[in-house]
Amino acid sequence: MSITVYGFWRSIASFRIRVALKLKALPFEEISIDILQGEQFKPGYDEVNPEHVVPTFIHDGHTLYQSLAIMEYLDDIKLSPRLLPDDVKERAYARSLALMTIADTHPLTVPRVRKHLATTFGADAHAIEAWGAHWSTEGLAAYERFLGRRKPAPFALGKDVGVADICIAGHVVGSQYLKIGLDAYPLVKELSDRLFKRPEFSTSHPFEQPDYKTSGAKH
Repeated sequence: MSITVYGFWRSIASFRIRVALKLKALPFEEISIDILQGEQFKPGYDEVNPEHVVPTFIHDGHTLYQSLAIMEYLDDIKLSPRLLPDDVKERAYARSLALMTIADTHPLTVPRVRKHLATTFGADAHAIEAWGAHWSTEGLAAYERFLGRRKPAPFALGKDVGVADICIAGHVVGSQYLKIGLDAYPLVKELSDRLFKRPEFSTSHPFEQPDYKTSGAKH
C-alpha cells in the first residue's frame, strides 16, 4: 500500500491526517507544500490539487481531498481500529463534533482568509489575530459545552479514540498558534492532555514536523 500526503507543518488539516494514519498504523510519505509562501499555487501542485490547499492524499494512485473524507476513507480501507463508531447514531454524533471545527471554525482562520482580511478590508496584524482568537475561543467554548453534556471518558465518545478526538486536538493546536490557554475550558484541556500523551498525536504535532524545524519559525 503506497500512501503520499501533500501537507504542511502549520496546516491543522494535515495534522488530522497524520494522526489518523498513525492510529491506523499505515506508513506514508509526506511532501511539504509551503502554503505560507504560496507553493500551493505553483503549476506542479495545481495539477495535484486544483483547490490549491492541503492536505492532498494519494493512495495507490487514487487522489482524495478534505480531511474528513480522507479519514472516512481510511476507515474503509483498514477496518481496525475504527475512527468512526459502528453505531449509526454515535457515528453521526462523531461527525457532528468533527465538523464543529472542520466546517465552522477552521475555515475562518486559514491563510487565504487572513490574507483576504488584510487585502480587502485593510485589517492589520492585530485585527487578524483578534479575528482568529475570537473564532478559536468560540470553538473551544462549544466543545466544552458538548463534552460537559455527555461527560464521556476517557475520550470524546468513550473508550476509543476517533475522529472527534482528532478534530478537537487539531482545534487545540490552532489555539496554541494564537497563544490561547485552556484554563477556561477544563474538559477540553483534560481531553487534550490525554490525547497528546499518545505518540500518534504528539509526533503529529506541527512543531514536531521536519518542515517546521527547518523553517526558522517560532512557537
